[in-house]
Amino acid sequence: MIHFTNEALLTQLGYSVNEATLAQMDRIVKNTKGFEHLQKHIISLNDALKPHKAYIALSNSHDFFKIKNEAKSVEIVKEVDEMIHKWAEKYKVKLKKVDKKETYYIVGSH
Repeated sequence: MIHFTNEALLTQLGYSVNEATLAQMDRIVKNTKGFEHLQKHIISLNDALKPHKAYIALSNSHDFFKIKNEAKSVEIVKEVDEMIHKWAEKYKVKLKKVDKKETYYIVGSH
């Protein structure tokens, strides 16, 4: 199994590695059930989402990763949503949808 360090995950997601982001990563890892099985899949999903104006980010309000879908057209929003759901089903990831936003929290594995 591939294991990424918190520093590597932050870098892959486009974040600076500093005391604050490392502390947040520690909280996310502890708060996300089955994180060790999800980490490599988070990176691959982020890479797949980038061309569609969607990405995985650290949440500012909760100690989880969030998937943000900022696609501009309704068709692409739906396409990205399908990608997210297929990914979650394939890797048995539990998501929590944010009300009235095209955003999901990655809360753990089933």
